[in-house]
Amino acid sequence: MKACPQCNLRYPEDAIFCFLDGASLTALLDPLVGKTIAGRYVIEGLLGEGGMARVYGARHKLVERPCAVKLMNPVYAADATVRERFRREAKSAQAIAHPNVIEIFDQGETDEGVPYMVMERLEGQTLSALVDGGPLAPRRAVPIMIQVARGIARAHDLGVVHRDLKPDNIFVCRRPDGSDLVKILDFGIARSRSDTRLTTAGELFGTPQYLAPERITKGEAGPSVDLYALGVIFFEMLTARLPFEANDAASFLIMHMKDAPPAPRSIDRKIPEQLDALVLQLLQKDPLARPVDAHRIEHDLVSAAHALGAPVPPDVESDPASSRPEARPLPAVGSEQWGTRVEVFEEMLGRIYGRDAPAEQQRTLAELRKLVNQVGEVRSASAKEQRSLEEIDARGRDGRQRFGFAVDALGLDASKAKDDVRIVRSELDRASAETKAALAAYVASQRELMSWEGRSGMAEPYPQLASAHRGCATAVDAWIEVRKRERAARVTLEEKERAASDIEFQITALRNALASHEQGIDRDRDAAHKHAIELSADAERLEHQLLQLATRFCEPLRSRPELGSLFQQLESDAAASN
Repeated sequence: MKACPQCNLRYPEDAIFCFLDGASLTALLDPLVGKTIAGRYVIEGLLGEGGMARVYGARHKLVERPCAVKLMNPVYAADATVRERFRREAKSAQAIAHPNVIEIFDQGETDEGVPYMVMERLEGQTLSALVDGGPLAPRRAVPIMIQVARGIARAHDLGVVHRDLKPDNIFVCRRPDGSDLVKILDFGIARSRSDTRLTTAGELFGTPQYLAPERITKGEAGPSVDLYALGVIFFEMLTARLPFEANDAASFLIMHMKDAPPAPRSIDRKIPEQLDALVLQLLQKDPLARPVDAHRIEHDLVSAAHALGAPVPPDVESDPASSRPEARPLPAVGSEQWGTRVEVFEEMLGRIYGRDAPAEQQRTLAELRKLVNQVGEVRSASAKEQRSLEEIDARGRDGRQRFGFAVDALGLDASKAKDDVRIVRSELDRASAETKAALAAYVASQRELMSWEGRSGMAEPYPQLASAHRGCATAVDAWIEVRKRERAARVTLEEKERAASDIEFQITALRNALASHEQGIDRDRDAAHKHAIELSADAERLEHQLLQLATRFCEPLRSRPELGSLFQQLESDAAASN
């Protein structure tokens, strides 16, 4: 025999449902299966687990939508820093709102104080599992990398750096047309460039195989570290091996700092030269030698896709993955189900007593009807509040998308501006070097002139003296010309830097507006959620009373053989409702 986890009534081992409360008796195999998180998300089964969290398949009680719930391991829940990183993962990914970044629907804490986040449920495999099968053909690898670059570009434009990009954190799903849809996961150690609260001296987060040299030597955590990681990932996709092989973390770090990576084409000559050059540029030790940003990487990858004849994924605004499918309300089952049960209870009394049922049983039945009505009213109000929460979430998502699309447009402009700045700065560096060389040439000519003036002593007009004067004049002319180019390049650089700064100012304004939007959504959600929790608690209290009363009503009747078919009906209804 086993007991129902809700009402403690005992059943044979092969029983599946408790007829009184509809509880799944198989939930005893996992205490979380069948549980409801935040009054909305019903846990259905374990999808996977890591050291710090478990991910469960779940469904939304109010709308017909599957989801996944990530629950922190309670062992770590007492650590305030770990809890904050978990919360920040949810907030970082949610704010990005990009079709190539996993969507976060909700986050909070369970009644036991365990942090959770609710996200879209994905079907597919990690990029690491895909690469385990061997190198990816460039025609498949390039479209995947385009989507990764797009997701990272949006994150960077919004001031979020992932800091732990690796194939395990990139999920590959299938679109309806069979092509790959990429989702970037795990922003658990992501860092906002304006938020240093969780960064302390000596911290080095990330996976050694993918760490940029500046992370190791200087502790820097800017966008360039993600670009370097993209280089390692792309290398691995094309060759099915890492650019550096080592047996321990320390060796990996040394290699990232000091060793030159092999060219992908040295491993596989079929890799196109354009991709080979891009990977090696991404793996440059100097961050300034890498592409200016992820937008530039996307641009180069799209160019490579065209050259290969590979499909280019739909742009962000037209990507169907940007639109969440319409959610359909589920039929209400709470008070209606109990109303049906009360009718069965009434039929039980009629079978046994006719119209002369004992007064106590009649009073119990009347109390059951009253409680059913109260539960219906509270559940109706709770459903209304839950719908309000859904509307708030939809409003938050729509706002994030609008800001995201605007940031994308500015991000492309910013990328071009940064490229322009880099080109002009290079021109200025060349002009400055030429100016120094021209000055050195003039100084040398001046020395030659002074030497011949000394020999002449204003007494003998040597031909070499005239030549020295002409050489000096030529050197001055050359100095004037290159100095003019240097000044022009400096003026152009200042103009380009101002243009880039203006675009960055606009992006910052959008980031601030998005932050204000998120604060408003959080306030509205918190208020609605608090009310929903109160209503849910009231409903649970009333249903507990209803369950106790129904148990008291049924206990003296369970031994009556003429009621066997009605008890079977109750159990069948409970099974159907689940």
